[in-house]
Amino acid sequence: MIKIIESPREAMQGLQKIIPTEAKVQYINALLKVGFDTIETGSYVSPRLIPQMADSLEVLSKIDAEDSKTKIMFLVVNSKGAEKISSESVVTHLSYPFSISPSFLLKNLNTSTKESLITVERISELCRKTNKEPVIYVSMAFGNTFDDAWSLEILEEGVRQIYERGIRIIPLSNVSIEIDAALISKVYNHLLARFPDVEFGLHLHTSNEGFMAKVSAAWDAGVRRFDSVMTGLGGCPLAENELLGNLSTENLLTFTESRKVTNNLNFALLQSSSRLASKIML
Repeated sequence: MIKIIESPREAMQGLQKIIPTEAKVQYINALLKVGFDTIETGSYVSPRLIPQMADSLEVLSKIDAEDSKTKIMFLVVNSKGAEKISSESVVTHLSYPFSISPSFLLKNLNTSTKESLITVERISELCRKTNKEPVIYVSMAFGNTFDDAWSLEILEEGVRQIYERGIRIIPLSNVSIEIDAALISKVYNHLLARFPDVEFGLHLHTSNEGFMAKVSAAWDAGVRRFDSVMTGLGGCPLAENELLGNLSTENLLTFTESRKVTNNLNFALLQSSSRLASKIML
């Protein structure tokens, strides 16, 4: 069984046109009926830097998750945001973009590695107190476009530092650099052997070409958690390569069909949500 984490936040955050709040609510509520493991609904970030997410709390207040088994994840970028969102009962998971690249942390979060780890620890504490699950992403996990050093050992140490703070869901992201299947296989085989109780995920930024080999490499290494975005829109709006989108849900499902991997999705409702995504975002 595959866990598919659908992220309308990723799809919307970099769009130039501002999507009306009610349209976002309609779309997210439709996604909640499809059967995804998790929906990432929004983020607590500066409206000046990412104006599309300025209404994330309003959207959150209008989500109808009463009859849905899908978990609801919300991204925070500092302790203040974590404290605010941890009090929201509808949220089940808090996500945070840690990175082993000091340059990435400084540019995207205006923080240092030391300060970022303090934030991870605070998120972990808040989640324990509020019965939520922390999801700590490791950005630039497969290398970076800055001059920061990268190696499997550096990556392992970064994972170990957040592991020691109680984190057990750790998706890896390439953010703005194209990567190949061989590197994906190498990274996950290395980490899964050393952290067998961690649920590693893949948050893949990719062009449509070659997605099958990349997803297959992660799956064959033992990864069962995959982030995707309907239509493949989005990416980090502050990243270097704006042309590198997200792994599309459509492509991920092509993989599951080819490998006969089971999922819990209602395909009629999925198609309806896909049409809605095209209507409000494309």
